[in-house]
Amino acid sequence: MDQILIRGGRPLSGTIPIGGAKNAALPLMAAGLLTANTLTLHNLPHLADISSMAHLLAELGVEIHMNGGVENGHTGRAFSLCAANVADTTAPYDLVRKMRASVLVLGPMLARTGHARVSLPGGCAIGTRPVDLHLKALEQLGAEIELKEGYIEARAPKGLTGASILFPVVTVGGTENLMMAATLARGETVIANAAREPEVSDLARCLQAMGAEIDGVGTDTLRIQGRESLHGADHVVVPDRIETGTYAVAAAITGGTVTLTGTRAELIETLVNSLQEAGVAVTATNDGLTVSRTGTLRGVDVMTEPYPGFPTDMQAQMMALMSVAEGASMITETIFENRFMHVPELCRMGADINVHGRSAIVRGVGGLSGAPVMATDLRASVSLVLAGLAARGETLVNRVYHLDRGYERLEAKLAACGADIERVRQ
Repeated sequence: MDQILIRGGRPLSGTIPIGGAKNAALPLMAAGLLTANTLTLHNLPHLADISSMAHLLAELGVEIHMNGGVENGHTGRAFSLCAANVADTTAPYDLVRKMRASVLVLGPMLARTGHARVSLPGGCAIGTRPVDLHLKALEQLGAEIELKEGYIEARAPKGLTGASILFPVVTVGGTENLMMAATLARGETVIANAAREPEVSDLARCLQAMGAEIDGVGTDTLRIQGRESLHGADHVVVPDRIETGTYAVAAAITGGTVTLTGTRAELIETLVNSLQEAGVAVTATNDGLTVSRTGTLRGVDVMTEPYPGFPTDMQAQMMALMSVAEGASMITETIFENRFMHVPELCRMGADINVHGRSAIVRGVGGLSGAPVMATDLRASVSLVLAGLAARGETLVNRVYHLDRGYERLEAKLAACGADIERVRQ
């Protein structure tokens, strides 16, 4: 199992390109099941989760072709997906267990074929993320759903019918699954308390390009007029706001200056506000933003919330930054109940953090010390890398397969900006 070795204490300086958003690319790939025509997605990141979704879709009978270079005016990696012949409607456990986003094939496959059998999902151990909201919403569209032997058995032999759906809590995956299913349902579907994340809006724009009629994109109320069929389209995946935020924190925690290209500052507006409050300069550029810190970091309080609030996927990175800030800060996690597993590992490096329920009190220390640490999930693992960049001595991060699920060429991008970091293969 690979490890990441970091010799910390070097301010970062340089440019880091930001790739397409993993959390947008995965539902976009699932949307390929909605049409018999070709859907081409540009700017896909090269990540383990993308490969897992590609394998799952291929198992279902989707033809996938990968292209690189420049195509139709777009640069970067592209996937062309054609689901003209859906050969199987079962998403097996061996593939789904690797990634929770696999459940996103449920809505489009059910709407297109009238049947879907999807294993209950796996993924990071950051708390319960039940799919019951997905299932209850699909039932309101007329689906017959049964949980059997670890699988979701969904049927709609007469097709789906539009309905008014009110999610009791904001659910990104639930909004995406239902929105895709509703594009092929009879009549109008209204989704209230819909997720507003940029990745959800990106999916909606792709569906619109495929012929779907969706109103209210970017708001908490979506209106979808069902169509008999959708057609193919070309779509560019939105920049990854979490990758953007992670490298912004890398510049801040090392006291360096980094320019992030291929992204947009408005995607991380709440993080930018917190960074500026902490004493970090963030400046928008024509193709991204520049992040720099030359003075002392100040502690700031953060509470995770659904978009446009502070993203839960940046909580661990922000905690690493606050561990070396002046004064105390409180970080409150309202999305997932088990997302402080990085705290003991940060404390091994000298951080002063106390957890009280859903809040963590972080008292800044003068500096961190390198140590062997263990990654527990995707964002926790990168928080340990960030801490290692700022720490004295060597930090060895174990179980870095989590990193490969969400960060493309992380070591190379950081090393290009002066970090002393390498992957140790075992």
